[in-house]
Amino acid sequence: MKPGKVRPIALCVFRNDGRILAQEGFDKVKDQAFYRPLGGTIEFGEHSQDTVVRELREELSVDVTQVRYLGTLENIFVQKGQMGHEIIMVYDGVLADSALYHLTEIIGYEDDSHPLKARWITLSDYNPQVVSTMPPLYPTGLYELLEKNP
Repeated sequence: MKPGKVRPIALCVFRNDGRILAQEGFDKVKDQAFYRPLGGTIEFGEHSQDTVVRELREELSVDVTQVRYLGTLENIFVQKGQMGHEIIMVYDGVLADSALYHLTEIIGYEDDSHPLKARWITLSDYNPQVVSTMPPLYPTGLYELLEKNP
């Protein structure tokens, strides 16, 4: 995250029986866990749909099919004590290996060899109409976007 810059990213949501696959994160400054769909920064000259396929292959060594655009979100936030600003292209996709839908979690690695843990989380736990004790789901507005695009 570069201070003072807007970062274009693409995220992909994988759905399974009312659950979505989300990366587990932790902000040490806030002492707070959170979840976010998988994906990453759109590289110069790369279509956002291709970003999703590349990032999932790099981080989890998985193939993605049936990638479908859902919408765009804007996220202004504070993480690790720094302000961030992202424009997020959100996609829906299917994991090519159906066995992945039966796992509790999938382990992979970020670019810097930092371990990445993705888990299946229950989407209804993030309904804004219900008080939840779950770690937050980012980006803001994702739940509503998914409800509009079943």
